[in-house]
Amino acid sequence: MNEIREDFPVLNRKIDGKKIIYFDNAATSLKPIQVIKAITEYYEFGTANIHRGLHKLSEEASIKFEKAHNKTAEFFNAKKEEFVLTKNTTEAINTVMYSLYTSDFFEKGDKILVSKAEHHANLVPWQMLEQKGLIELNFVELNEDFTLDLEDLENKLDSKTKLIALAHATNTTASINPIQKIGKIAEDNESLFLVDGAQTAPHMEIDFHKLNADFFAFAGHKMLGPSGTGGLLAKKELLEKFNPFLYGGSMIHSVELHKSSWNKLPWKFEAGTPNISGMIGLGKAVEYLSKIGMNKIRKHEKELTKYALDKMHEINGIKFYCPENEEKQVGTILFEIEGIEAHDLAITLDEFANIAVRSGMHCAEPLVSTLNDKGLDRASFYLYNSKEEIDVFIEALKTISKSFK
Repeated sequence: MNEIREDFPVLNRKIDGKKIIYFDNAATSLKPIQVIKAITEYYEFGTANIHRGLHKLSEEASIKFEKAHNKTAEFFNAKKEEFVLTKNTTEAINTVMYSLYTSDFFEKGDKILVSKAEHHANLVPWQMLEQKGLIELNFVELNEDFTLDLEDLENKLDSKTKLIALAHATNTTASINPIQKIGKIAEDNESLFLVDGAQTAPHMEIDFHKLNADFFAFAGHKMLGPSGTGGLLAKKELLEKFNPFLYGGSMIHSVELHKSSWNKLPWKFEAGTPNISGMIGLGKAVEYLSKIGMNKIRKHEKELTKYALDKMHEINGIKFYCPENEEKQVGTILFEIEGIEAHDLAITLDEFANIAVRSGMHCAEPLVSTLNDKGLDRASFYLYNSKEEIDVFIEALKTISKSFK
């Protein structure tokens, strides 16, 4: 743990003599020095565009970019043609939406099934199709423990359901959905299945071909990669079948005045100059995660989650909005303390103890607003967090709780 923490410079930063405790990992992760150095090295010694020039700098950049691209695909056990670089999960999901839309995949009266706990990124794009009168959105309910109601999912599935779009784990309640089982249900119904993997790709081993999913969207910036990186994993036959989202340079094979043909995969879906330094940084990030081992990371986070939940139960007036079971959820705890508004608690934690948590609607307003119309607080852990940090967090919560009463 100490060796890992040394790789993250911000963890050594002190404000008013106290180190920063970063519990906002569900929003974005910190970056290790290996990732930072890889990006700096590209800009200092090898800035050039890729797949265009024949000069040394361009060739070097192209090789680094493609190595990182291939390494990221391998990290998810996907073929190199099945990984499309995007700037975040949101763009990955929008890529699917627009590709299906412009390929005339949907017919009037078709349905899309999502849950009531989805991030806005896996809701608003589908709302656009509904507002055009093309599809109908149906919503799967949650159980009392905030897990997905599978019986309700199956009851709402019919021959008109062309797509199921669900989070692998939600960014609020943190519950992990049984993706493989849902994928089989989708396959039997002849529905496409999209998985929002923003909250699982950084925290557990993902084998794309074992998920039973057609699309898997993830955020590179949540898994130690640079901001502005994410990705879409998709079955090769679907990427070949559907139209690209963006048009222009790089994604073309040949261009005439009145028609064009598309490049081979994955470049067909990567129009224009990509985030070259970001892809190189993301390659270093997956290399870092692979070296530690995703199973070890998951084990560590389960221990932190259980430890935090047990300790937080000691605080008077606390209420949880998660399964309260480390086996059923990722390392995120959504909570409130009676009598303290979410933003007040978050600001006080920051000012009192340099503890960073998230407060508000968490980009999941339809769900969170029904739980507390003023928002909730969220603490989320990652591989560099420790039980000692949680102890500081608990003591701060106890002190703040008493001061507000």
